[in-house]
Amino acid sequence: MKYSESLKKYSDFGLVYKEGRSLANKYLVMYVRENGLEKNRLGISVSKKVGNSVVRHRLTRLLREIYRLQEDCFRCGIDIVVIVRNSAKGKNYHEIESALIHLGNLHNIID
Repeated sequence: MKYSESLKKYSDFGLVYKEGRSLANKYLVMYVRENGLEKNRLGISVSKKVGNSVVRHRLTRLLREIYRLQEDCFRCGIDIVVIVRNSAKGKNYHEIESALIHLGNLHNIID
């Protein structure tokens, strides 16, 4: 990721959940919080309810790749946590991409 890094700590996720705004669509839930840094931090959460580890890791890799390719469109200085819903299982690249872009537009974080 060019401008971004990953959110990994439980406390960082907790801050975004507690202080951030959330919006959702059919496949994803997105929490957004200003972080005061020059870069974005992306966290992805996929529950065991979505599927086995193969399914969960596929969705995680898919979301990371979508974000990496669309990264220049996102405003800098924000923490983003994306939660994958069960309905996203089995969806293709373009459906997940449009869901992520849709949520970014709703949050007004896409330039």
